[in-house]
Amino acid sequence: MTNRAHDRLLIIDFGSQVTQLIARRLRELGVYCEIHPYQNVTDAFLSEFAPKAVIFSGGPASVFAEGAPRPPESVYALGVPILGICYGQQVMMQMLGGHVERGHGTAEFGRAFVTPAAEKLPLLEGWFAEDREQVWMSHGDHVSKIAPGFRVYGTSPNAPFAITGDPARNFYAVQFHPEVHHTPNGARLYENFVKLAGFTGDWTMGAYRDEAIKKIRQQVGDKKVICGLSGGVDSSVAAVLIHEAIGDQLTCVFVDHGLLRLNEADEVVSMFRDNYNIPLIHADESELFLGELDGVSDPETKRKIIGRLFIDVFQKHANAIEGAEFLAQGTLYPDVIESVSFSGGPSVTIKSHHNVGGLPEKMGLKLVEPLRELFKDEVRALGRELGLPDSFIGRHPFPGPGLAIRCPGEITRDKLEILRKADAVYIDQIRKHGLYDEIWQAFVAILPVRTVGVMGDGRTYDYACALRAVTSVDGMTADYYPFSHDFLGETATRIINEVQGINRVTYDVTSKPPGTIEWE
Repeated sequence: MTNRAHDRLLIIDFGSQVTQLIARRLRELGVYCEIHPYQNVTDAFLSEFAPKAVIFSGGPASVFAEGAPRPPESVYALGVPILGICYGQQVMMQMLGGHVERGHGTAEFGRAFVTPAAEKLPLLEGWFAEDREQVWMSHGDHVSKIAPGFRVYGTSPNAPFAITGDPARNFYAVQFHPEVHHTPNGARLYENFVKLAGFTGDWTMGAYRDEAIKKIRQQVGDKKVICGLSGGVDSSVAAVLIHEAIGDQLTCVFVDHGLLRLNEADEVVSMFRDNYNIPLIHADESELFLGELDGVSDPETKRKIIGRLFIDVFQKHANAIEGAEFLAQGTLYPDVIESVSFSGGPSVTIKSHHNVGGLPEKMGLKLVEPLRELFKDEVRALGRELGLPDSFIGRHPFPGPGLAIRCPGEITRDKLEILRKADAVYIDQIRKHGLYDEIWQAFVAILPVRTVGVMGDGRTYDYACALRAVTSVDGMTADYYPFSHDFLGETATRIINEVQGINRVTYDVTSKPPGTIEWE
């Protein structure tokens, strides 16, 4: 709860897998919002946060379950608009005097169509132009009796109270999920809700930039800051923003572990040392990393080695910066949300190489995290506001362990060199065909097999490589990119002709969540 320059909307999280999408839709409308798990939303919290409106998310629980999630009673006395989504509708009805029943044949999962009631509602302006709206349902229990003061404004075959509202109190509730793209007109419903609440859409990256610079200066004072720079979007934007705030009090440490893409180290050093004149330590420790990885094939062991060495190397070089009291990180809002379990239990580890581990505690440093309120697309917008080149702003995500997890099996210098060249050809092809910005992430993996081939009049025994490219609408799910056969054929021909050591190319068309997109 750090932002007080804007009116704020509170999203109370009851455990839905798509709660982040609610925040994304609101941020797109220029509305500042925060997600907080229901158990953290106390009377004191509400008083301090002072939301201008509240949204109850969906969730997997049943209102009948022992200890079922509930918001505090005091939320209804705030005098602000409230919107309940799915489970949020059910808990609102149950608490305000309505009734919820178990499924018994009225459960709905997937696409459904809602038709309007005769009475109009400002929340639904722009809806029902064709007499019905497609929505996405995901519920077992259902509202069987609405609370006093509420009326019905939309129904579906299995949800007679699909849209309900009490306009006198500005309380609204829907059984479906407006935030997902399977509800095509859902963004308009959120737009209407924030308009009813009086939001002006003043959450802009220009305003955020000015406010963030003031906060950094207030937090840091005249002390020094060190920043672990990877050259990715998050750390790059954080570094440029902090440098704009405190100038030469910032020193970046770029740990080069020898697992970067072709010419990547030179590009990072040139951009930050030459173009931005930011004090930068280029820690070329490739021999150390590759030496410790020699003979290691287990993917998790590789990750652990890289993580441990990164901390050791970073600490060694950071210790040379006299008087540093702060460590800057490119932590984003999804990192913050995902580190707080909705149920209070442990979270599943997806990316064991995420961020810089225990560095702040180990080095006795305080954290500067100027991006912790932003989603990825907002970080890109802030980068443009700061004048970073599109070549950096639009870069595909690149993992901390680098090419180590695009090289299944044992890592060798020869395999890394082959992989770098193949990847460079692939990305060049994607750019040449104007596809780079359509794709969320694309890369080559060198497979731990060799195949027999015939090239010219001779037999070859070289590596096979796999191409991967995925799209993502929201950064939460991903699907393979549907390249044409002509593109794949042209790309495979270029790689085989230009990269010595590869004689076979495949394309992976499996789809995965982004957290498991990388190969190991």
